[in-house]
Amino acid sequence: LMELPSFLVMAVFLLSGQHSRSGYAWVPFALWLFHYANRCFVFPLRMRQNPRGMPLAIALMAISFNLVNAFINGWWLANQSAGRFGPEWLARPRVWIGLILFADGLCINWISDHMLINLRKRGESGYTLPRGFLFEYVTAPNLLGEIVEWLGFALLAWNLPALCFFAWT
Repeated sequence: LMELPSFLVMAVFLLSGQHSRSGYAWVPFALWLFHYANRCFVFPLRMRQNPRGMPLAIALMAISFNLVNAFINGWWLANQSAGRFGPEWLARPRVWIGLILFADGLCINWISDHMLINLRKRGESGYTLPRGFLFEYVTAPNLLGEIVEWLGFALLAWNLPALCFFAWT
């Protein structure tokens, strides 16, 4: 539920935006929606339920962040991107580097999430350290994947809201 505002707000801007479907502006929208479709609908179904729950304040802060972040990114893509996402956009190296980074970050995030979800067998409790993959080099490769992903998005979208999202991440 905390991630749902990002998906819904961006979908509204894609469907109603002045420039959201012109040229290749749909590409950053599609990447965003693909990421958040996983975060909102797929990932929660894969997680094991935490009996301790989560503090309401944390959930409300996440919802607030996602509303603001999706609004500024969606508004810019839908209303300020006129002429920026034409065929020449696809020829820019930073766009392809951004797409590669986004895909790499997504893969890192998904693999790490999968490893964390399957860290303990059902019924097991206690603290367990993940081993293998990027866990040998960084503490939280799932978060590293998000950083790489949103760096890629910032490069390909090339606007202040996307850069802000990367910096916040």
